[in-house]
Amino acid sequence: MASRPRSVLPSARNDTLAAADLAAPVRVCAGGDVTLGTNLDREWSRIAAKKMKTVYQRSDAPDSLIAPLRPLLEGADIVLLNVESAIGSGVSPSKCGKKSTNCYAFRAPVTAAYALRDVARQQKIVGNVANNHSRDAGPEGQDTTIALLTRAGVLVTGYDTIATPVPTPAGDTIGVLGFYTSVESPDARDTAAVYRHVARAAARYPVVIATMHLGAEGMGAQRTRNATEIFLKIDRGNPIAFADAAVRGGAALVVGHGPHVMRALEWRDRGALIAYSLGNLITYGPFTLKEPLNRGGVLCATIDTSGRVSEASLASTVQLAPGVMQADSTHRAAALVDSLGLLDFRVTGARAGPTGVLKARP
Repeated sequence: MASRPRSVLPSARNDTLAAADLAAPVRVCAGGDVTLGTNLDREWSRIAAKKMKTVYQRSDAPDSLIAPLRPLLEGADIVLLNVESAIGSGVSPSKCGKKSTNCYAFRAPVTAAYALRDVARQQKIVGNVANNHSRDAGPEGQDTTIALLTRAGVLVTGYDTIATPVPTPAGDTIGVLGFYTSVESPDARDTAAVYRHVARAAARYPVVIATMHLGAEGMGAQRTRNATEIFLKIDRGNPIAFADAAVRGGAALVVGHGPHVMRALEWRDRGALIAYSLGNLITYGPFTLKEPLNRGGVLCATIDTSGRVSEASLASTVQLAPGVMQADSTHRAAALVDSLGLLDFRVTGARAGPTGVLKARP
């Protein structure tokens, strides 16, 4: 494999990032929303499976849906994905009323847990369940999801405020925390608590990663502002306030998802990297995937032995239809990140080169 070009990044280090230095650098690859089917809407599933076979000559089995992601994760030590659904089978309560016109419930089949584990066979896989769909089959359904992921060998984060320990190949252990804008999960809107939870983890682990599922959704939600975002009359948090709290607490990397579109990335002067939204990665369900909702990205960041991000890149992805994901040779997601970074963070926004290598603004 060809060596990766190094990014030009800020040189300052936040001494609160690490309880102790890493024995060796660790490379983390993260993606946004992943939904590997739904058995809660059997009519949609029947029609979609037929279209997948006849139009795209693909199976809708979870391991087939996620297979195109594997090449984008080469070289990673740890993979972090947002599990945007429950996982399970059998009878389940519905969160959607009979007359609801704007409610979506997703529950992937049991095999989705093993597909997630096998997306990168030699790496540690971390699945985040702090989001608005992990309870689509009710609280018991979330418990089942966590149990199935754990049984498959996926490390789970986002169901409580204690960082999930993730071992690295060099024998270190880093901490991963997941947050969502709900009192039923670690609440991303309570930034004082976010700071405390991250700082507690930073006192224990040499590196802490925070993942946030927040922000308004849809085609009009690409911009990142320092303000509370409202979607469907629901408080969906302030992404910049969350990132501030997480970085002050000691997070080296903040990974965002939830808006279903790409957003800017930002470098902080202490070497932390923030991705405000990595968009839709693989979403096999009744999702709208009109431009730019069809765009996603895989962010890969190398965290050096001092606990700061020393290089990073963004691989652009595109979905031709729900669940039909492929690498995007036009690098559209990287171009979006570059332009949005300039618009929203003129000084600190990450600059994405034509192949996705991330640099600091000149």
